This record gives sequence, structure tokens and C-alpha cells, in this order.
Amino acid sequence: MAMVNFKRTFRTGFLNFSRNSLVSLSSVLVMTITLCVLGGVLLFQHVLETTLVNVENKVDVTVYVVPGTDETSILTLKDKVADVPEVASVDYVSENQALADFRARHADDQTTLQALDELDQNPIGAMLNIKAKDISQYESIAKFFDNTGTLGTGSQSIIDHVDYSKNKADIEAIQNILSNGRRLGLVMTLILMLISIIVTFNTMRLAIYFAREEISVMRLVGASRSHVQGPFIVEGALYGFVATLLTLVLFLPITFWFGSHMTDFFGGVNLFRYYLGNILSFAGILLVFGTGLGALSSVLASRKYLKV
Repeated sequence: MAMVNFKRTFRTGFLNFSRNSLVSLSSVLVMTITLCVLGGVLLFQHVLETTLVNVENKVDVTVYVVPGTDETSILTLKDKVADVPEVASVDYVSENQALADFRARHADDQTTLQALDELDQNPIGAMLNIKAKDISQYESIAKFFDNTGTLGTGSQSIIDHVDYSKNKADIEAIQNILSNGRRLGLVMTLILMLISIIVTFNTMRLAIYFAREEISVMRLVGASRSHVQGPFIVEGALYGFVATLLTLVLFLPITFWFGSHMTDFFGGVNLFRYYLGNILSFAGILLVFGTGLGALSSVLASRKYLKV
């Protein structure tokens, strides 16, 4: 019996959806715009977060050791730094490796290379490249090296200087953009969601008005609340379902264009490939959001105007 009632409710809701074509179309279009904004926010956040991760991977604290320091002292320093709670990893770069890296970076600068060849010893000291567990912890790691008394042999420090990566300012800027982008996307989604609720609400009110005689008869014969209200909830959910399908189709050419022309601008992120690879996740999010929005609008309209 329950299955029969469910089928009857769904069939009635589908008939109402197809019968009120103009009002249904208006609700579907407004809801499609809302879902497009939501999908755009999801893609925008992925681009920003990917860019943030790429820049974060380039940020570190570089400790330059005084040239000529024996390796044992440097490795002791490395162990001390590794014990700092905020430190994720410490990479040791020997003097010879640092010199080789320097030569590679200045391969086209013959004047600098000739000057190096004229020196009797390696002027470049060893280095420690330190990665933090979280970007906010680099400042506390840098402060660790203020206590130079524990970082040397005897009373003399083996630290030449500590360099904060210049990417720190870029990271903070990207974090601000990401935070502001999330807020903007949330505000836009909420505004359009409110508009969708209002439009769908009025659509359902019209549908209820057109069906007022049928509803009166159903009430007179003792129809239950769910029996009267169910078809309108199904109709609202169908608005969200159709809007989800339209949104998923629209995003194919949109992301294809961005993936073909804006990959470098987005820091190497190909939106089309990302969208195709995560289309099921997008479909799930949009479907839940869309059908839930339509059903909620229907519930609000039916509670206010059906008087069940």
C-alpha cells in the first residue's frame, strides 16, 4: 500500500510539473542560475586552494651556515631544529651542493663564474631548508634562531643569517583572497538561493491555487496531510532535478573554454579536466542542493496556503 501511495504521489507531482509548463520553466531557470553560481564557487575555491598549495610548497625558512663550519656541528644544529614542534622537515644542503646549485643558477653569468674560479675556497656555506607543518608557524620557527647561544660551538654562532622566503607575503595575500572569495561565493549563493525559494514558493502557490478545487475534494474525503502535500514536494524536487541536469550540461562548454584558454592563468589548473574528473561529486552536491531547495520551497508554500 505504501508503495502504491508513493507511486501515485510521484506521478501526480510529475503531472503537475509538466502541466504548469511556464511557471515550471521560470523556477527551473532561476534555480539553474543559483546552481551555476554554486558550481562556479566550487571551481573557484579549487583554483585558489591549488594555487595556495603550490605557493606554500615554495615557502620555507632557509638557514645559511657560516662557510667553513664542520659538518658535525651543522648536523647537530639540524637535529635541534628537527625537534622544534612546528617543524615538518629539515633538508641539509652541503657546501659543495650549495656551490653547484649556485653555479647552475648563474650558468649564463660568466663574470660571476670567473670570480668564483679565482677564489681559493668555497665562499658559499651550507644551508638548512626548513618546512613548517603549517604556514602560520614560520614566524615562531624564525624566532627559534634568535637564541644563537644554543646554535653554535662555544660562544660563536655557526649561523650566518636566517632568510624568510619572500613568498610569505604572497601566501598571506592568497589566503586573504581565498577567504574573501569564500565569503563572496557564500553571499552570492545565499542571495540567489533566497531568490530561488521566493520564485519556487510563488510557483507552488500558483499550482496550489489552480488545484484548489481538487484539494478541497481531497480534504472532504479525509485525505491525509502527506497525501495532499506530497505531490507538491515532488514537483518542487523536480525543479531542482531538472536545474541540476541543465547546470551540469552548461558547465561542459564553460569549463572546456576555460581549460583551453585560461590554464596558465589559473596556475596550471585545467578546469575542464578537473570538472570531468569530479563530475559525480559536482552532480551529487548540486542534486542534493537543488532538490532540497525545491522541496523546501514547496513545503513552505504548502504549509502556508494548503491549511492542512
